[in-house]
Amino acid sequence: MLLATSGYGQKQIKMDSSKTERYNKGWDKLKEIDGEAGTNVIESLKNISPDLGKYIIEYGFGDIYSRNTLDNRTKEIAVVAALTAMGNVEPQLRVHINAALNVGVTSQEISEIMILMSLYAGFPSALNGTFALKEVLKERASEK
Repeated sequence: MLLATSGYGQKQIKMDSSKTERYNKGWDKLKEIDGEAGTNVIESLKNISPDLGKYIIEYGFGDIYSRNTLDNRTKEIAVVAALTAMGNVEPQLRVHINAALNVGVTSQEISEIMILMSLYAGFPSALNGTFALKEVLKERASEK
């Protein structure tokens, strides 16, 4: 158990830090989709906010990404579009561009997503997304 404090009264909240079936399911899905980039995000949270990492794994990947209505490819197309439209989340966009490429979305398709986002989110967001794609492709080429 992890002891945390919250709010004005510094009320103590006991948080379970054990690895549940939900956590394990989420961890497997995170590795499947995001690969090393996802693992790096979780690792970067260990010293500052391990609970946030746990919530990302359990809720984001254990509950949401593990749903079967959409395949991983479709989910990542939606996430790349959403993050591009937000316009201020480049680190997360780069992780999900990598994830999209990992699950079979082509760089041409991601480029087309950016063009589409110019219509709905504006040219600055589309340009930022396109430059994030360019950097991700450059990184991936240098790793080969």
